[in-house]
Amino acid sequence: MGHFEQLYIDGSWVDPDSSGRISVHNPTTEECVEQIPEGTVGDVDRAVAAARAAFGPWSRTSRGERADLIERLQKLLADRVDDIATTIATDVGTPLRIASRIQASLPVTDFEVNAAILRTDEPEERVGNSLIVREAAGVVAAIAPWNYPLHQVTCKLAPALAAGCTVVVKPSEVAPLSVYKLFDAIDEAGFPPGVINLVTGYGPVVGEALATHPDVDVVSFTGSVRAGVRVAELAARSVKRVTLELGGKSANVVLEDADLETAVKVGVANAFLNGGQTCTAWTRLLVSESRHDEALELAVKFAQGFVPGNPLDPKTKLGPLVSAAQLARVRGFIETGVQEGATLATGGADAPTGFDRGYFIAPTVFGGVDPDSTIAQEEIFGPVLSVIPFRDEADALAIANNSKYGLHGAVWSADAGRALAFARQVRTGQIDVNGGAYNPRAPFGGYKQSGIGREMGRPGIDEFTEIKSIQL
Repeated sequence: MGHFEQLYIDGSWVDPDSSGRISVHNPTTEECVEQIPEGTVGDVDRAVAAARAAFGPWSRTSRGERADLIERLQKLLADRVDDIATTIATDVGTPLRIASRIQASLPVTDFEVNAAILRTDEPEERVGNSLIVREAAGVVAAIAPWNYPLHQVTCKLAPALAAGCTVVVKPSEVAPLSVYKLFDAIDEAGFPPGVINLVTGYGPVVGEALATHPDVDVVSFTGSVRAGVRVAELAARSVKRVTLELGGKSANVVLEDADLETAVKVGVANAFLNGGQTCTAWTRLLVSESRHDEALELAVKFAQGFVPGNPLDPKTKLGPLVSAAQLARVRGFIETGVQEGATLATGGADAPTGFDRGYFIAPTVFGGVDPDSTIAQEEIFGPVLSVIPFRDEADALAIANNSKYGLHGAVWSADAGRALAFARQVRTGQIDVNGGAYNPRAPFGGYKQSGIGREMGRPGIDEFTEIKSIQL
């Protein structure tokens, strides 16, 4: 356990080509907690070569064989949930209560869901005189972000393995430690050499080498729009398949007849999940003009319950942001919100009282926010909520759709049919009606600049397959 100084290539822990190291910091203490390899193009070449060599035999294994190995990995990962939760609380700053329930547990579900699909779904169908079959697409580059560092790997890795693909994983260099825990489990699970590989490093080196590599067939990327555009541009040079899961600026729409207190309480918790460092966060709270002040008062009350604290304390609901750069970014947006005339109802850009170190920021709520303003349009990625008034239902829909993003959202109404009709009109990849629960078996992805393609469920596996028609 703990091969942080190495890479995982061709079924073994190996030394990197370079002596370069990347420091990983604890955002609570600002101290360096580990160093990982600064991977090179040569490291990428070795990993891709191993994945390419393994692809033929792995893609020809039976669905049952793949399901058996995926389930074995699922069980080994489940045994590590507590360790992984502590790790993510340490290098991301996610409160332990969230790290345990979501960050460490959802990856286990990712493997469970995909193994179940292998055992129950039928990959072939007859259409007239044609047999339609799905075949593994090839070598996959899985490039993941820091905010959900393990799940954003496993929601790519699990369906890619299920499809019969081989994979090279590049985690974020900001918070990579939980991915090392995953690869300890992978090594123990006994996958054939080369099926799953790990190369750490910086995006402009390792990420771009993967996106341009002639032996990579599919690139699955989660991150910012800017980085996603760059990956897509590079991949297009060799006409690679690309799946992008990018940003969000989701609207939580509370229609006039809804239970306002419940909608605001759930909405604030969603907006501040993982310190607001969540692409699906409902960062725009849309309420009718007549109930704006009441909603703002409620939002402030619930936001003030998110007291910043040490993420390793089980009582903490709001940990630090992941890095100094992220803290500076969020502070800049808060200052812009004030400058553009929004009402700062609670929080602000200053460090919370009692925190002279660590990347902490107070939970922040703005009221009377112009739907075209910066804080209503840009993804802040911090615990910042904008309360936006609307005139009527048509205006609410226009504001909800007034975004370059379309990843998630919510709508609340006392009339479930009315809420569902509204949900159908919102241009977004996911939307919750009256607090509908998250479903890890349903497809996940976005409209507009929130991305291309889908993760999770049957469509998630389809992203890693080619479709062939055989005429009989």
